[in-house]
Order: sequence, then C-alpha cells, then structure tokens
Amino acid sequence: MTIATQFKSAESLPVSSTDAFQPSSLLTFGLKRIFVGPHGVRAGWRLLMFLALFAILFGGFVLIRAGGPQGFLEKYRNQSHITITPLVMGGSEAITLLFLCGAALIMGTLEHRKFSEYGLPLRKAMGKDFWLGSFWGFLTISGTLLTIFLLHGFRITSLALHGTTIVSSLVGWAIAFFLAGLVEEFLFRGYIQYTLASGIGFWPAAFVMSALFGLGHFFNSNEDAAGSEAVVLFGLLLCLFLRRSGNLWCAVGFHLGYDWGQMFYGVPDSGIVPYHNLLSSTLSGPRWLTGGMVGPEASFLTPLALLVVAVVFSRHHREIRYQSQGPQSAPATFS
Repeated sequence: MTIATQFKSAESLPVSSTDAFQPSSLLTFGLKRIFVGPHGVRAGWRLLMFLALFAILFGGFVLIRAGGPQGFLEKYRNQSHITITPLVMGGSEAITLLFLCGAALIMGTLEHRKFSEYGLPLRKAMGKDFWLGSFWGFLTISGTLLTIFLLHGFRITSLALHGTTIVSSLVGWAIAFFLAGLVEEFLFRGYIQYTLASGIGFWPAAFVMSALFGLGHFFNSNEDAAGSEAVVLFGLLLCLFLRRSGNLWCAVGFHLGYDWGQMFYGVPDSGIVPYHNLLSSTLSGPRWLTGGMVGPEASFLTPLALLVVAVVFSRHHREIRYQSQGPQSAPATFS
C-alpha cells in the first residue's frame, strides 16, 4: 500500500466525538459520584438529610417555646435546678419522639419505604418482644443489685412512698421510661442505624452508634467513664436484640425494665438521683462494686450481667430477623 493510499484510508475513518470529554461533563460525573453510588443516594447524605430535618423541626420548636435564643440560653443555664419528675421527663420525651418520627416519615416518603422498616412496626407494639425485653431488663438490674447486696454493698432501708402515691409513681415512671426508651432506641438504633448499615454493614454501624450512645450519656450529671463504657455495652446488647428479633420493641422493653427497676429500688440512674422511688436504699463500699454516684450502671458487675443476657438471648433467638437494607440491596432513590 502506498503512502497516498494510507492517507486516503485514514480520511475515510469515522471521527470520534469529544463531547463526552468536555470539562462540564467530567465535572457533572464527578459530582454525581459524590452524591450517588452504585446503589442510589449514598447513606451519608441520607443521614445528613435526616439529621437536618430533625434539627430544623425540633430546634425550631424549642426556640419558639423558649421565646428565642436568649430564652433558650437562660433555660439551659437553669436546667440543673429542674427536678426530673415523670411528667417533666414524659413530656420532653414525647415531644422529641414526635419530631423524630416526623423526620423519619419524611425520609421514608422520599425513599419509598415504610416507617416499619426503620425498626418500629406498630402492629408489634406492646407485643411479645416488648414484654420479654421488659422482663429481662428488670431481671438484669435486680440480679446486679442482689449480687452487690451479697457482697455487702447494697441495702434496702424502707419504703419511700405510701398510699395512693405508690401507684401513681409506679405508673407515671413506667410511662416516662417507656417514652424515653422509644426515643433513645429510635434515635440510636432506628433510622440512623438502618441507613448507616446500608453503607458499612450492620455491626460496624452498631459499634458506631453504641459509641455515640455512650458518649451521649457521658454528659449526664455525675456520670463517669466507667458508666459510659457500660452504656456502650448496653447499646451493643440492644443491637443484638434488634438483629435477632427484627424490630426495636424488645430493646424498648429492656430499656424500660432496667430504668424502671432503678427507680423501683431507689438507686441512681446514669448519675441521676432518683425521685419518687418506691424503696429507699443505700449503696456503700468500693466504687468498682457499687458504681458510686453513677449507680449500679458503673459497677464491674454490669458488663458481666449484660454478657449473661446476651448469651442466653442468643441461644434462644438464633435466627437473624432484621431486614437490613445492606450495601448490596435495592437503591435508595428520590423522586
């Protein structure tokens, strides 16, 4: 073939378009990869949207109720003087729960998912899982205090309430702790756990959320490092309940049973002094045994008790029922 023939052959070849390699196209592609992965909108952005929604809804309500930023700061400075009663706790938790669920419902609409997929199916409310969790929660704190008693660190001195006050206090605290359990479980193991697991897997997400769970409790009055570490273990146990039962109701029940038990026996709860507790009691002895001002949560016995519960629960609930979205599942697309 002559050189002239080669040039003619080259001229007859199709010319490739360079439109696909224009800077604007490359920029659009790069930005899309930041926001959208192979399975839809990335988990991190969905989490930010949820947190932003909750912050706007809840924060806006708090500011309006306080009369603006100045009123909010004033109330924040005086919060140490507020006595935590069942009515105060229950009202606060109910409002928080309302906005948490509102943010989750909005995200569920955008993601085309049912609210029940985030761990709180209403058809199972107050069902078998809930009562089983409540039983285990009360049994765990009772067993821990019994062991401390046998080691001469805990003693019940008298009844703290009398008459009709007993019933009103027990019921009031049950409602308050039920709402507190719903808020903390849905906040740390509901939408956020579900969405984070879609990006990094269930147990990595569980460790992250349990660490944040412990950090959140660290700022309670009189709380210490030992108590916060125990809260992290509580979080992992509650994640086990979620994974094996398929919903949060067992965890909510455990939360209720354990916290209500601390009120029942009259011991501090995460450093918070009990109010209108049924029994008057004393904790005496080394801090590693009793937990000191934090309460039995910071005792060395608490991690052992949680381990026993985890082993027994795992033996009786071997099947994984949690329907995690998972990194390889259907895309989360907004439309």
